[in-house]
Amino acid sequence: TVFNAGVEVGLGAATLRDIRKLLEDTYCESIGAEFSYIRNPKKVKWFQDRMERERNTPNFSIETKKRILKKLNEAVVFENFLGTKFLGQKRFSLEGAESVIPALDFIIQKGADLGVEEFVIGMAHRGRLNVLANIMHKTYRDIFSEFEGKGYDETKPFGGDVKYHLGFSTDVTTETGKKVHLSLCPNPSHLEAVDPVVEGIVRSKIDFKYAGDNTKIAPILIHGDASIAGQGIVYEVLQMAKLDGYKTGGTIHLIINNQVGFTTNYRDARSAIYSTDIAKLTLSPVFHVNGDDVEALVYAINMAVEYRQHYHNDVFIDVLCYRRYGHNESDEPKFTQPLLYKIIEKHPNPREIYNKKLMAHGSVDANLATEMEKEFRGLLQERLNESKESNVYEPNPMYSGAWTGIKMANADEIFAPSQTAVSEETLLDIATKITTLPADKKFFKKIEKLFEDRKRMVATKTFDWAMGELLAYGTLLNEGLRVRLSGQDVERGTFSHRHAVLKFEDSEEEYTPLLQIKKGEPAKFDIFNSHLSEYGV
Repeated sequence: TVFNAGVEVGLGAATLRDIRKLLEDTYCESIGAEFSYIRNPKKVKWFQDRMERERNTPNFSIETKKRILKKLNEAVVFENFLGTKFLGQKRFSLEGAESVIPALDFIIQKGADLGVEEFVIGMAHRGRLNVLANIMHKTYRDIFSEFEGKGYDETKPFGGDVKYHLGFSTDVTTETGKKVHLSLCPNPSHLEAVDPVVEGIVRSKIDFKYAGDNTKIAPILIHGDASIAGQGIVYEVLQMAKLDGYKTGGTIHLIINNQVGFTTNYRDARSAIYSTDIAKLTLSPVFHVNGDDVEALVYAINMAVEYRQHYHNDVFIDVLCYRRYGHNESDEPKFTQPLLYKIIEKHPNPREIYNKKLMAHGSVDANLATEMEKEFRGLLQERLNESKESNVYEPNPMYSGAWTGIKMANADEIFAPSQTAVSEETLLDIATKITTLPADKKFFKKIEKLFEDRKRMVATKTFDWAMGELLAYGTLLNEGLRVRLSGQDVERGTFSHRHAVLKFEDSEEEYTPLLQIKKGEPAKFDIFNSHLSEYGV
């Protein structure tokens, strides 16, 4: 017996056995997917067609497979090298989740092919050194110098911060010749604190650098399974994802799901089934991927980046993996997960698993992985020798690129008198413009009275604090500077004092007096009421 339901999955009329086999191949192997709750039928169909057509089975070229193996090799050998050369030092290794490195690499490769010119990345300490070295291309020599304690000057601002908190910026060229700028934001030990910072940087660049085009730049947030489920800042930031004043065209969320939060088992870390269930808040799709199947992960990554670029929506990739050692390298995980760590001790790393798979399929020469490891380990040893030979290490400057020339002010500079005055004529001209309401529009009587009172302030040159604030913004706008005001109830003001945005009495149409200062020129004043955020905005 054949069923027409087979048409829905691209089989035509098919037996129930064939339909079931296709669905199991697609959704029950190394990739699981959640998207049926999305309320846009086109998006749901996009996923069904994309996944069921290929049964979520990668079919990469030999060159792509070699690149995946190369990035896996770098991730594995780098961690192993640090562990043997800097015994006992904290590094918060990526071991057990090394497939995250090829995943990030292919986000950049695929994104660049789809028009992304810049990625801004936020992550906690787990795997940061590996990302700095093998994605951001911070030199191995510099990282080794930091392990040796060089380059820290506690007399300088931010001197002495731990190496797994540091940020970095760089330019890379992809396999297809596309140039991409990468920024990894610094982050403290507060795991998800960087999330709103990343979104703010991206939104600022969308507005200033890319003229509103959110396909040119994309945020990447790398979470732990315990932190994405447990920390409130994640919820606050996700609630901004579709708000006009904060949206960034979709964030790519990568979850290093090692199934334990420091010492806490996942069953004690959340009430939800998945750590990523918060994705449903924004109707964002989720891929659950076996971290030991690196090709499946890269396949899901490519799909996720396509979705982000096409639909400008958040997307989550949940990498099911493990943490080979304790929370840090001096921690003993067997105290709290004895059975789990007996299994992990015997479990091969993702590179070993992938190399075995490639050789079984005849995709690569049996000696390729060995040669890669030998060559890369030799390179690391050379860079370590160089770091030991030099007593001087100059960390990358904090302010470079667009920030060149800016420095951290010292106390004397902060308290030194600064000339901020404008002429009386300019101030009164601005004051007149921001207190004059259009004669052909009707406002609420209380608003009209308020603005009459403000006009009297201009005439008598006696201003209250609310008027002083608006004049301060007005002088900046008059000088051609851009002003953005964001927060709870900022348009009206919590105490009904600001009234920077007005509504007409008989419509929802808005009138913004500060936009009248440079009338006819492109608007440089942005003001957004935020959601009721405690921390994120």
